[in-house]
Amino acid sequence: MFASIRPVQSLLIAIFVMMAGSGFLSTLIGLRLERAGSGTMVIGLVATAYFGGLVAGALRAGGVVRRVGHIRAYAAFVALLSASTLTYALFQQPLLWGALRFVDGVCVAGVFICVESWLGDRAEPETRGTVLAFYMVCLYSGQALGQLLLRSGNSAPQIPFELASILISLAIIPVCLTRSHAPALEEADSLPLRRLFEASPLGVVGAGITGLLLGAFYGLAAIYARRLGLSLADTATFMTVVILGGVALQWPLGRLSDRYDRRRVIVGGFAVTLAVSAGLALQPLGIVLLALGFLFGGLSFALYPLSVAHANDRLLPSERVTASGQLVLLYSAGAAAGPIAGATAMTIAGAGGLFLFIALAAAAMLAFGLWRLAATDAVPTEAQQDFQILPRTTPTAALLDPAFPDDDDAAAGAAPQQQVTT
Repeated sequence: MFASIRPVQSLLIAIFVMMAGSGFLSTLIGLRLERAGSGTMVIGLVATAYFGGLVAGALRAGGVVRRVGHIRAYAAFVALLSASTLTYALFQQPLLWGALRFVDGVCVAGVFICVESWLGDRAEPETRGTVLAFYMVCLYSGQALGQLLLRSGNSAPQIPFELASILISLAIIPVCLTRSHAPALEEADSLPLRRLFEASPLGVVGAGITGLLLGAFYGLAAIYARRLGLSLADTATFMTVVILGGVALQWPLGRLSDRYDRRRVIVGGFAVTLAVSAGLALQPLGIVLLALGFLFGGLSFALYPLSVAHANDRLLPSERVTASGQLVLLYSAGAAAGPIAGATAMTIAGAGGLFLFIALAAAAMLAFGLWRLAATDAVPTEAQQDFQILPRTTPTAALLDPAFPDDDDAAAGAAPQQQVTT
């Protein structure tokens, strides 16, 4: 198992270190803006700028990689991200911070494109599952551990930004010193969104709604926690627990969806997310808050890969890589809208308005899913593709999914499966 990741271990170390440095910035920036007296809508707009940058970077950063190569592009994106992170410590102006968050999003998307295309090229077809699993562990464990750096600002407010910049800068070293050969980045094929929606309405809408939920959460959850009266340390603990819950429950839910009608697992996931979000909207404290947060992370993090797997069940093998890229862009577009919608709800209904909005969005998706269950038949369980945990990063992550055939296999005429629209 470890032999399969040895050729890419420098990339995995780099993504872990970078996520430890950058993964908590959304939480930190929201808290600093609130402490400075910024309104909820301003905080939501700054959060939206980051997700807008992710979309722009996912669409445009590949051109930079193709022009200058993976290592140079990676170093440039990380260096700019590090400089942006230090700038937060120098100036506290919401308009500037919004611009910096957009730059952050572009840089993070560029880093993901570099790393994920490199991993996809280096991983053999039989080891993609292992490489993907280790990549996900490094990604989310770095993000979870990074939340603990929130506590470092008690003595001096600039320290968290400085620590983040140090870690982000250190993430350049493993990639710049690697002996692994960087691949050429190819242009991605296109798949009309209309074709994708016709094949799987539930998968398309599920990906977009999941982005809406998690965009609102990442942008405003720390504000929610602080307005409950939690200390900075307890806020960091709450965010860490949610992320760890997302890591812990994705695989069990995915395996469940392999054994039964995947649509029912998706609909059930949104139903339980609705119930958990309603509980969080009541603003519980103590162990109840952490338990509900763990469940929320476990359920909501699983909904995107479940939606992708469901869409793949209804697509030709040659269409799946491109479809996965389209779905992650839909997720990102939803994530960009989420903080604004969540901020509006919090302005109207207080702290609990965040999860009230999330509950309403989950309810809308639940209603849509029940309609699709009634309107169409299920794909037979034996015809479903195996579930894979997928990152919600850039379209390039699709290259890591072992369910996708190699170009040679596709060219050889992989047998198309019967397509069922749902």
